[in-house]
Amino acid sequence: MSEEPGRRRYDSLRRTAQAQQTRADVARAALHLFVSRGWAATTIRDVAREAGVSVPTVYAAYGNKSGLTRALADAADLSADVPQLVAALESPAADPAGQLAAMAGYDRRLYERAGDVITLVREAGRSEPELATLYEDSRRRGDLTRVQVFSSWPPGVLRTGLDVPSAVDVYAALCNIDVYAVLTGERGWSADQVEQWWCGVLVRELLH
Repeated sequence: MSEEPGRRRYDSLRRTAQAQQTRADVARAALHLFVSRGWAATTIRDVAREAGVSVPTVYAAYGNKSGLTRALADAADLSADVPQLVAALESPAADPAGQLAAMAGYDRRLYERAGDVITLVREAGRSEPELATLYEDSRRRGDLTRVQVFSSWPPGVLRTGLDVPSAVDVYAALCNIDVYAVLTGERGWSADQVEQWWCGVLVRELLH
């Protein structure tokens, strides 16, 4: 009899853990199917079957396919460790080259850990305006970070002839998911090699 209150005390925690596990199982199943079959060809019923849950469970957890994809994108941002980037950018010891290295390191982590999600959101955005907006918003946030960093540098740091918008364009042309995918997927580069190359080429192309 005395054990019953203790069991009941942790029922809520147990249910929360089970719900989190179910959400994680659904997300993993969805990502696998989205990548292997394509976003458009995958249905919520397919995801439910792959995850071993009911269709209503998937809807209850994520709302719809777009909501599920948005959750995957949010998890992708977390996987790249934004706090690590912020700490590096704000470090008193960080010079412009160090800040460029911090941003390149963040992009490497993002593409290495969640490149498939980024590609997925971009693909899904071709038919889903909500996901197109999600992809565009993510790109804009990245550009805004670079504008803030480059604008904080003293005059004369940027290479002669470059203003901040042009520097942001150059960065975006070099450090993007397509360049990363070609170098690692087609050319056999490691993620370390890509990051090291980015660090060097960014300094050469952007700094005076």
